Amino acid sequence: MIEEAKAFAAKAHAGQKRKNSNVDYIVHPIRVAKTLKEAGFPEEVICAGYLHDVAEDTDYDLSDIERRFGTEVKEMVAAHTEDKSQSWNARKTHTIETLRDAPLEVKALIIADKLDNLQSLSEDLEQEGDAIWIHFNAGYEKQKWYNESIAEVMEEGLEAEEVPEFFHTYQELVKQTFD
Repeated sequence: MIEEAKAFAAKAHAGQKRKNSNVDYIVHPIRVAKTLKEAGFPEEVICAGYLHDVAEDTDYDLSDIERRFGTEVKEMVAAHTEDKSQSWNARKTHTIETLRDAPLEVKALIIADKLDNLQSLSEDLEQEGDAIWIHFNAGYEKQKWYNESIAEVMEEGLEAEEVPEFFHTYQELVKQTFD
């Protein structure tokens, strides 16, 4: 099922590029899924890692994901999917609130995604400096608020031994990027 999810995501994101680059978009879901796999999550979570942006950013929808990968994968992707008809603030506030109360698997999916986004941003900042912020719908202050809020709520409801190591990596990168 994991290879099928990877192939489906590659097909769905074909021709798409990462923001501010010529890198094929599929590189992002591959890295998210890799983070989840390395942290020991089950195949449904890894599949959701590959598929997490499909319903949000392609012509496929959640029913397509459910038909091919089952309800569990669809529900994780749905929990992560933003409603693009909402404002940036409304979407990000919804993600923060979802993260606060989500089960570990959904928290891991969201943080693996945010970690990869922040790693890419960090690389762009090294290369381009603060000029990078003009490419975002929300500039430095809003990105700082969003990422710090994610870091603040991501461990809520979890026991210390449940927290994946990459959550700590995310926290450190938030501090490095926004302090």
